[in-house]
Amino acid sequence: MSTIKKINLGTQGLEVPIEGLGCMGMTTIAGGNIYGKADEQESIATIHKALELGVNFLDTADLYGPLLNERLVAKAIKGNRDQYIIATKFGFEIDDNEQLTWGFNGKPEYVKKAIDRSLKNLGTDYIDLYYLHRMDPNTPIEETVGAMADLVKSGKVKYIGLSEVSAETIRKAHKVHPITAIQTEYSLFEREPEVNGVLDVVKELGVGFVAYSPVGRGFITGQIKTPEDFEANDFRRDIPRYQGENFYKNLDLVNQLHDIASSKGFSPTQLALAWVISKGIVPIPGTKRLKYIQENAEAANIILTPEEIAHIESILPVGAALGDRYSAQQMQSVNQ
Repeated sequence: MSTIKKINLGTQGLEVPIEGLGCMGMTTIAGGNIYGKADEQESIATIHKALELGVNFLDTADLYGPLLNERLVAKAIKGNRDQYIIATKFGFEIDDNEQLTWGFNGKPEYVKKAIDRSLKNLGTDYIDLYYLHRMDPNTPIEETVGAMADLVKSGKVKYIGLSEVSAETIRKAHKVHPITAIQTEYSLFEREPEVNGVLDVVKELGVGFVAYSPVGRGFITGQIKTPEDFEANDFRRDIPRYQGENFYKNLDLVNQLHDIASSKGFSPTQLALAWVISKGIVPIPGTKRLKYIQENAEAANIILTPEEIAHIESILPVGAALGDRYSAQQMQSVNQ
């Protein structure tokens, strides 16, 4: 086991490595591939390698598949459950036929249904960190969090979190039950939490912050040179940030990051991850390939100087990336 540094995520007692592993890309969602095709055996091998490297904080959700991702994680952790810290999410409504309705459901009765389904799919009797994936606009956050608090009392869940919510929602939720973590997209390409008060409120309340897509949905790797490099059913084709003129202007920023990374002797991915970690934030880069898990884990040992951070942020200041991070329809579900 690697000696990757561990930190407290929030102030409720959850300790995690300073970098986790996002598992979303290891399966489809509603029949489509998020980041191209995945191989189940390599995905499982990647999860096993992550544990070897000390990256034992796995992030999944019932949405992914739906349900297939949790079942894949279950296969990977079988017989070794206590070695992993498992985070999963609920809130996108899944019916009794295991189909997404594409509605949101944060009603207390659905919370109870969702946790039991996730426990079964993951082959475990507890979840370390249970997130509300997206807020249900028709259910007060206090009601949803109240039901999640009951799961903590029952022992089914150790800690609770929220994803893609506003600073005001975090305050309301935290009054009902202490929130351990907020998960939101955050990277050099997506710095909105610095502007909308979310980072300020988590710091004030002692809540941890987990960054998904910390490598700009893979864009910072530099392996995507034109919009046509995305596979036909890759959902990044639908994101304004990676379309038309926006794509090429954003690619120019990536190329400047590459110059910095190569001058330091590490990859652009490692630079992007080290920058997130420097903020006291836990990134959960997603990969489904063995060849990338080692590279990602090594970023945890990179210490950027204040001067290096300032240089990076002069190239990519807040708001530098052009285009929204989701389609117009998907943007309606974030930061309620």
